[in-house]
Amino acid sequence: MIRKIVLSKDPVIRKKAKPIKKFDKKIKQLAEDLIDTLRVQKDPEGVGLAACQIGKSLAVFAFLDKDKKIRVIANPKVVETKYNKKKTKKSILEGCLSIPDYYGHIKRPSEITIKYQDLEGQEKTETFKGFQAHIIQHEIDHLNGILFIDHLIEQKQPLYELKGSEWEKVEI
Repeated sequence: MIRKIVLSKDPVIRKKAKPIKKFDKKIKQLAEDLIDTLRVQKDPEGVGLAACQIGKSLAVFAFLDKDKKIRVIANPKVVETKYNKKKTKKSILEGCLSIPDYYGHIKRPSEITIKYQDLEGQEKTETFKGFQAHIIQHEIDHLNGILFIDHLIEQKQPLYELKGSEWEKVEI
């Protein structure tokens, strides 16, 4: 079922997500809701969606993988991050479906290895690189109550609002 995207003013966005302990029908339905909701995000196109963004404070998110398939990850834990010196000099313009029309350039590790569970509760370890690593880190941040604007402040980067086809710098 397609759910309404929760905006950043809602307190659920800043809550630390609870781990999933039981991979039952409710969790599978939540995963389907995440997939359905992410799939219809076209303006702007969404590449990831955490459960808190549809009002559920649980440690699960959906994301668009490198093959353009939507996958679901539960209970992720960061094992390792790596910086590729050439790639991390260049920041990536990041936005968020819960903060529509606002963007900023953020530097993140270019490679991340995580342990997580699939929807059957099976533990897996996987490494993501480049833009995929960026997406995974953004979604894990959501599970910890962190927004991309927090990184902008930390990295002393400006926030921009997209108004029509014009970019306007915004004070944070």
